[in-house]
Amino acid sequence: MSEARVIPLHADGAGGRARWRLDGASRPAADASDAGEQGPPPTADPEGPEWEDALVNALAFLRRRLSGDYAVDEFGFDADLTDNLLLPALRPLYEKWFRVETIGMHHVPDEGGALVVANHSGTLPLDSLMASVALHDDHPAQRHLRMLGADLMFRLPVMGPLARKQGSTLACSPDAERLLSSGELVGVWPEGFKGIGKPFRDRYKLQRFGRGGFVSAALRTGVPIIPCAIVGAEEIYPKIGDLKPLARLFGAPYFPVTPLFPLLGPLGLIPLPSKWYIEFGEPIRTDTIGAAEADDPMTVFNLTDQVRETIQHTLYRLLSQRRNAFLG
Repeated sequence: MSEARVIPLHADGAGGRARWRLDGASRPAADASDAGEQGPPPTADPEGPEWEDALVNALAFLRRRLSGDYAVDEFGFDADLTDNLLLPALRPLYEKWFRVETIGMHHVPDEGGALVVANHSGTLPLDSLMASVALHDDHPAQRHLRMLGADLMFRLPVMGPLARKQGSTLACSPDAERLLSSGELVGVWPEGFKGIGKPFRDRYKLQRFGRGGFVSAALRTGVPIIPCAIVGAEEIYPKIGDLKPLARLFGAPYFPVTPLFPLLGPLGLIPLPSKWYIEFGEPIRTDTIGAAEADDPMTVFNLTDQVRETIQHTLYRLLSQRRNAFLG
């Protein structure tokens, strides 16, 4: 099997059919480039059923993988694999199981570097995966989210390599700055394991945001910070206990006990079908502050606190508007 070619970092381009949704609005069926003309609704082509198109695309994808006719960047990001295998695998969860609705997608730029900062929750980090689907499927430019993760994730046998291929990299300032300087859309979850591993009683209460390394990276590169609030992830695996001896045995930060796990075994790993909302807030500019302030602890602390408070207030607002965790 041929090796994939390695390409340098570059900003994501807008290609293909754009799909977007704002404040729960449905996705438009027509392409914006059609000069405003709306024709009749599309009908099935009797000579070209959808399954034939899917088969042709699958065979073309397989041919590219076998021949090595695909590219990866210097971080290991494989756009071809992500678009044709990884995102389609996550899409049923996004569209059917969690029924995710996005708000404020217009705050995310179509091109250029930006830093998405979100709350973290859910016992297992499905919130980061759903955010990546949202920014690809519901954004006009179909942007790929380059996620920053803890080193533990990259040590896992299967998940680590897949995370690399989806565009994730280690949560450190040098990698973050290289991605942002190259015009990539970068995602960070500053709560870390404190966020996803907190007890269910502390749901939607943001934990400490670390030392503000993400703010320093944004200041040095002059990119906007986009606060992101995710509601719904807290209910998928309600953590009511922690088996610390097992956590130490497996080298994990925690070993969760939920109402269904480990009582039901593997069945307990099925997430509960909560209704999700992902809201992207107004960007916080950093180019007006200056890169020199990246080393000023007070500036970094104030900006970190501003981002945290923005996300927390957005969470409270979304929760006040939600009638039910599973019906929305």
